[in-house]
Amino acid sequence: MSDLSEKMHFSGSSSDGVSHEGALAEDGEKTMMGQTPFPLEQPQKQPIPLHRLDSRLPTSNSKTEEDEQQKQADDSEQKDPFAHLPFHEADILKRQVDIPPVKVTYFMLYRYATRNDIIIMVVSSICAIAGGAAMPLMTIIFGSLTGKFTGFEQGTTSPSQFQGTVDHLVLYFVYLAIGMFCTIYVSTVGFIYTGEHIAGKIRQAYLAAILRQNIAYFDKLGAGEITTRITADTNLVQDGMSQKVALCMTAVATFVTAYVIAYIKYWKLALIDTSAIVAIVLTMGSLGRFITKYSKKSLASYAEGGTVAEEVISSIRNATAFGTQEKLAAQYDAHLIEAEKWAFKMKAILGSMIGFLMFYVYLTYSLTFWLGSRYLVKGEVTVSDIITILLSIMIGAFSLGNVAPHIQAFTTATAAASKIFATIDRKSPLDPDAVDGLKLEQLEGTVELRNIRHIYPSRPEVVVMEDVNLVVPAGKTTALVGASGSGKSTIVGLVERFYDPVGGQVLLDGHDVQELNLRWLRQQVSLVSQEPTLFATTVFENILHGLIGTDFEGRSHDENRELVEHAARMANAHDFITQLPEGYETNVGERGFLMSGGQKQRIAIARAIVSDPRILLLDEATSALDTKSEGVVQAALDKAAQGRTTIVIAHRLSTIKHADNIVVMSQGQIVEQGKHDALLEQRGPYYNLVEAQRIAQETERVREEAEDADDSDISFKDKEESVLYVARTKSRDKAMHYEDPADLELGRTKTGKSESSKVLGDRSSQDAQKYNLWTLIRTVGSFNKSEWKIMLVGLLAAIIAGAGNPVQSVFFAKSITALGLDSGNPRQLQSQIDFWSWMYFMLACVQLLSLCAVGVLFAYCSEKLIHRARDRSFRTMLRQDISFFDDDSNTAGALTSFLSTETTHLAGISGATLGTLLQVLTTLVVGFTIALAIGWKLALVCIATVPIVLFTGFTRFWILARFQERAKKVYEKSASYACEATSAIRTVASLTREGDVWQHYHKQITDQEAKSLRQVVRTSTLYAASQSLMFCCTALGFWYGATLLASHEYSVFQFFLCFSAVIFGSQSAGTIFAFAPDMGKAKHAASSMRTLFDRTPAIDTWSREGEDVPTMEGAIEFRDVHFRYPTRPEQPVLRGLDLTVKPGQYVALVGASGCGKSTTIAMMERFYDPLVGSVYVDGKEITTMNINSYRRHLALVSQEPTLYQGTIKENILLGADTKPEDVPDEAIVRACKDANIYDFILSLPDGFNTVVGSKGSMLSGGQKQRVAIARALLRDPKILLLDEATSALDSESEKVVQAALDAAAKGRTTIAVAHRLSTIQKADAIYVFEQGRIVERGTHSELMHKGGVYFELVNLQSLGKTA
Repeated sequence: MSDLSEKMHFSGSSSDGVSHEGALAEDGEKTMMGQTPFPLEQPQKQPIPLHRLDSRLPTSNSKTEEDEQQKQADDSEQKDPFAHLPFHEADILKRQVDIPPVKVTYFMLYRYATRNDIIIMVVSSICAIAGGAAMPLMTIIFGSLTGKFTGFEQGTTSPSQFQGTVDHLVLYFVYLAIGMFCTIYVSTVGFIYTGEHIAGKIRQAYLAAILRQNIAYFDKLGAGEITTRITADTNLVQDGMSQKVALCMTAVATFVTAYVIAYIKYWKLALIDTSAIVAIVLTMGSLGRFITKYSKKSLASYAEGGTVAEEVISSIRNATAFGTQEKLAAQYDAHLIEAEKWAFKMKAILGSMIGFLMFYVYLTYSLTFWLGSRYLVKGEVTVSDIITILLSIMIGAFSLGNVAPHIQAFTTATAAASKIFATIDRKSPLDPDAVDGLKLEQLEGTVELRNIRHIYPSRPEVVVMEDVNLVVPAGKTTALVGASGSGKSTIVGLVERFYDPVGGQVLLDGHDVQELNLRWLRQQVSLVSQEPTLFATTVFENILHGLIGTDFEGRSHDENRELVEHAARMANAHDFITQLPEGYETNVGERGFLMSGGQKQRIAIARAIVSDPRILLLDEATSALDTKSEGVVQAALDKAAQGRTTIVIAHRLSTIKHADNIVVMSQGQIVEQGKHDALLEQRGPYYNLVEAQRIAQETERVREEAEDADDSDISFKDKEESVLYVARTKSRDKAMHYEDPADLELGRTKTGKSESSKVLGDRSSQDAQKYNLWTLIRTVGSFNKSEWKIMLVGLLAAIIAGAGNPVQSVFFAKSITALGLDSGNPRQLQSQIDFWSWMYFMLACVQLLSLCAVGVLFAYCSEKLIHRARDRSFRTMLRQDISFFDDDSNTAGALTSFLSTETTHLAGISGATLGTLLQVLTTLVVGFTIALAIGWKLALVCIATVPIVLFTGFTRFWILARFQERAKKVYEKSASYACEATSAIRTVASLTREGDVWQHYHKQITDQEAKSLRQVVRTSTLYAASQSLMFCCTALGFWYGATLLASHEYSVFQFFLCFSAVIFGSQSAGTIFAFAPDMGKAKHAASSMRTLFDRTPAIDTWSREGEDVPTMEGAIEFRDVHFRYPTRPEQPVLRGLDLTVKPGQYVALVGASGCGKSTTIAMMERFYDPLVGSVYVDGKEITTMNINSYRRHLALVSQEPTLYQGTIKENILLGADTKPEDVPDEAIVRACKDANIYDFILSLPDGFNTVVGSKGSMLSGGQKQRVAIARALLRDPKILLLDEATSALDSESEKVVQAALDAAAKGRTTIAVAHRLSTIQKADAIYVFEQGRIVERGTHSELMHKGGVYFELVNLQSLGKTA
């Protein structure tokens, strides 16, 4: 295989998005069933990969031919992932994943509209068109009034006649206002209502369709995509059907009416003015293209930066432990620099666009007056015609500009709908809603697999099972064991019929499951998986879900209660449930996160057995638990399995030694089966698996010796301790959220309070600080300090731009006065108009320059601001101590979204806002001043209307934004409910909860619609008012002006100047105001940012304090350490811990989960400081040392290895405490060899430059863990901390990783936390933790001899022969 194609496949670029050599990135069933794979390494050139049970064998051994074949196979696979399979197999797989595309046209969005919806939409459309036509009609009235005014000036009408005509025309304004209010109101409410109603129907149909789909469909899609569809895409569809439609119709109607009016008045002038529209449309179109292009590029860079930030924050302990904050912040900054470049280009063009629009507007004024005067002199038009045409063209042009953004909403909606409708229309090959299929009267429960060959549809190149034959007798327990990827979980998937096999049959009581009704089949089978999914409701409801679709469903509450409690008792859950504050009515939280692992698992078991199923499937039901919880859960499972067909999958072999039949699988085939003892005697694969996990053979011997010596050796104290221990075990399994009464008697001071609670009480609670506006402005300003000169120029340009409107009103009044001159003197009229037209031309150029300057300069400053704010926020986050990240409000998601959204909101109190405010103020102040100077009476009356005008201009845009926000917010809750269900689709499917989930969702949506309608009815009133009040203000101005004119107090010049300076000025100010960024959001963003910047962590990585630690021996001592987590102060974790480790010792910490082992590691890394007592290293208290200098000598390998995007080499280099370029290659190679991963890395096509994918997803668990170990060894630590470094691996990977860890521990002080006791037998000292203190210490054999707590833990895990 050529290097190139291998590279290609490793990066996962084959068409099905899966790496061709499966195993390098993922293997067997890791992705399908959520197991951790074991590393499958292979030399680079291997003709038949061992793990790949391929249906084709290479026929030739000659290199070139093989290459050729491979190449052809690759090409065909690029086109069709199933091409290499026989036709019937490919067909079965295709059927499970194919999504036939659906061609969606815009009108198809309305396919769920009811008759009422259609009637409402027709009425709303008529209103929208009528409302749109009202605006241009205003120009006729305005034009006529202007004509009457100039006529009166020329003396052609008498005062009384003039007053009468004006009053009559002014009334038309009022009628228009009323008409506009009614039509806009009806159309807005109508379209928002129908949009929401139809979108609600689409949402429900989509969820129903999703719940119908087969599991392979979800493997292909991923939960994220479904979440996006339900949350974002349905919002886009709704957006394209609601008030955007009304706005678009209104805008089009305005445009058409305006043009009709203009052409009727005088076609020549209208035609020439149309050039303005061409210019506006072309400019907006061409610049708009650039804006979207740059915007996409900048968003893409921000998204990459966001991924880096999310990866880093979600693994903050790792970044802190290795002191890599600076390196990671630099990576993030690199993305920000790229994003800033594109965002600046986008904002600069956007800013310039407004400049161009104003330029065209003033040029049109200039052209119209100049040409109009020519036609006027010829007697072809009147003054009122010129004004009407001018205003019509302007209104028409801008309404056309409004159509473009709405059109985009329609295309986006159609695109979003095509994906949604494709799912709705997809016929699921395994449809749980289907009614056809057999339902057996009597079910024995015998399951048989006959000649099964299985391939997962999402990974067609890996054959998972080949020719498997297995009979699971009714009422017996069959256990499946084997390494990850051997096909164990696949059997569960086939019995539940999540997938159809490509060959062979699955039989239930002799019937092929494909002939049985799917829902009925799943109701007979109960599944308990490794990660049990609970739903966000009460414990009672969760267990009750198990009764869905059974004969018990629909019984009375009391009968159900009885069944639920009986099931809970069988699952060993009743006792802990009754001790919860609200018993069975306690809410378990989203995905059950308020419960501990053992509790969740037992609730899941109760749910599985409540319906008394014939078949029980247990897929590693105890693997995620520690020994203690495991014992309790295992007892529950053994009880549950009695009398039914049970299939158990287990990694831990101790849990299945009593099974009726143990089936050992390897590479998709059954290699041996039989009972535990028989298999051990055969010394075959099962024996080897047991060996890998067995805990020291001397266990038996030691136990016998201990029993003999029991009476004589064991002191009374030890016995008491063991009794106490057993008693405690019983009360142990209470949720960490509920206080354990036994806890309260420990570690008290004289006052009866424990040490830690006293210290916590002394710490005064810090209230969130309130900042005044000035402080916040200074904070934001500090980011733009270096740009102050640019800002100054920008502010100056803003003032010039703001003065444009008042100056324009002088020109406007002068031009109208000139047009009103006696036409007997045409030369004078023309020379005056020529002069004012040139003045307009000059104004257009000044506005273009000043507005472009404002746009470009502030774009530059605001992008600098956002970049610096993001960079500093991220660095400040990485500076915080771990307790900051423990807080629920500081999850990785919350902090990442803070970085992406809050920082952009800052622009609201930056220079750009100041510029906008200055522009608005200049417009108003200069306008008012000129108006008051020329004609104070009219000016005062007009100024009185300014608040209303400003309000309407602002409200119009604000409410439109509100409508969109509301639509998004409203559905967040129901969407998160739907997402919870779809992300747990296997659980929903196996419980046949589909109908139940849909019912809940349907209710949430209908409730929401009713609530929304009430809101919309209210807000639409405001919106309609904002559209119509403007007419009333104009009417008032004209009416009062006419009165002053009639009494000869004012001239036409005075009237038009005052009127346009005040009313038109404030109108444009109102609009600009709406474009200003949201000040409220900005203030909130600035204050939360300031709070973050002001937070100095107790353990500060920026601090220079504390003494340097040039060398370290590695002697560790904990002296009477008490500790509680800041987020759970009521829960004591360490209660007087004493512990000593000599330099170079290998010390193991063991104990049940929650006893303080990992906390001890965290205290060593100084993630937290003890509340009482101290930690000493080399005899010095670690709080006195410089934190960075101290951490340089430590390395941490945790349970979940953290890798970041980038290559293997970059990830290993993060461990170095020097600059990456200063690390010699030999050091990297040595670290990799010590970590047992060097050969594997060399076997990859790109070696050290192989990309590991997001969070290291391209590597298997064991491989990731060894890269993490190499990273830890690269810094040559004096103290190595291992926090359950092998617990997430299966036996095979564990051996490899454990060997690497043992090698790594040589010559260093090592502290290891372990759940699996087999990994730490060779430790120099073992400390047994119990409730936050040490109860036993010694070597493995000493502690076994003692027969205390450790002895019991070992026995719990031991795999000795069954007696």
